[in-house]
Order: sequence, then C-alpha cells, then structure tokens
Amino acid sequence: MVIGSKIIYHANVSSTNDLAAELIDKGSAHEGIVISAAYQSGGRGQRNNTWFSDPFMNLIMSVILMPESILPEQQFYISKIVSLAITDTLQNFSDQFSIKWPNDIYHGSDKIAGILIENIIIGERITSSIAGIGLNINQKKFPSGIPNPISLIQISKKKHNVQLILEEVCRNLQLRYSSLKDGNYSEIDNSYESLLYHKDEEMEFRTADGPLKGKIIGVNKSGQLIIEPAEGSNIEFSFKEIEFL
Repeated sequence: MVIGSKIIYHANVSSTNDLAAELIDKGSAHEGIVISAAYQSGGRGQRNNTWFSDPFMNLIMSVILMPESILPEQQFYISKIVSLAITDTLQNFSDQFSIKWPNDIYHGSDKIAGILIENIIIGERITSSIAGIGLNINQKKFPSGIPNPISLIQISKKKHNVQLILEEVCRNLQLRYSSLKDGNYSEIDNSYESLLYHKDEEMEFRTADGPLKGKIIGVNKSGQLIIEPAEGSNIEFSFKEIEFL
C-alpha cells in the first residue's frame, strides 16, 4: 500500500470525508486512496465546526486507512501520525509550527490546518479510518467569523503549488503510518509531544467545573490531555471536556 497511489479529484463536493465513507460502504475502497477537492461546501471540523476554504486556494483531502493492527484503545495514534505528517511537510517552510491538542496545526498563535479523523470500529478492530485534512495554502483573506486563520502564502510570502504539497503530505503520512504499523509508539509519542502547543507553559482553560490554570505536560495513551494544575494533582481531560482560553 502506498498512500496517494490513487488520487480521486473533484472540483466541488459536499465533503471529501463523506465521499470516502461512501467508498467504504460500497466495498470499493482500498487503503491509501486519497480524495481531493478544489472546493467543498460542507466541510466539517472538530467540535461540529465547519471548515471554510475558497475554491482552488487550499488543500482539501481525505485519506482512507485500514489500520486493523491498531487496537481501538490506540486510535489516537492515527490522529498523531496525521498531525505529524502535516507538520513534517510544513517544517520545510518554517520552524514555528505546533500541534494544538488534539490535532489542529498552528503557526504561532494562528491556525493553518485542521484534521477530522473518523474511525469505523467493528468488534476489537479498527476496520477503516478516514483522515480528513484541510490545509490553508494560497488563501489571503478569510471570513470575519473565523477567529485566527493563517495560510502558507501569508507565512512564506509566495504562492505554492497545492498538488505538490498534497504529494508531500502523502509521502510523509506514508512514513509515519509505516512507523506506527511497525510499533514505534514511543517515537511517535515523543515527536507529537515535542510539538504540543504551549506545552509546559502556564495556561488558562475552561472546564465543566469552571476555569482552570495549569500546564500541559503531555497526552496519555488514550489521547487525553494531561494538565498539571497550579494546585493539586494532575488532571486528564478527554476531547470536549476542556477548552483553551
């Protein structure tokens, strides 16, 4: 299997993740297929957010994986390797990229990429995984409702070839996915945590129990964020249980 050996292009879709799911449902998907679109009208992000992109400006893609050797309790590793593949690609242009837990990609305090992982679990196996990626490349202006977007053209001050960046993301994801399948969990953990946004810095968060001050000290094996509060013992938070302020 080579990620990106087959790339299905569309000019306009509702969601590349939805098209990937349709291929899986029909039994016509194979591992490594990439679905890419110039524009998607119903792009989804984390926390039920939408993903906005002007036509032909940015990278919109979904990758189908079939990580059956990865246990359901290890599924956050799929999120880790996709995040790392994107940062591996972007570090050719700047050394200021980081991963905001769980898997947003930031440049400084601005968001350049979002990831949506959708796993299909049957019994004790992850039978398939869809990794949706939105990466801002050549867009210079964004709607006012988007809080902190940035694009590669704004960082590097030059226009980029979206197709070449797609191919580089595929190559880097192939390397990271092979490493995961080889069981290099510690290497993946170390790489991911070395890029964690604001790791070991005093931060303010919002939780169900109210505001919290503390430091991000890492992520556990289940993908929960570990916070060392200003007072008391470490607390572990699942997705949607904590929000950055």
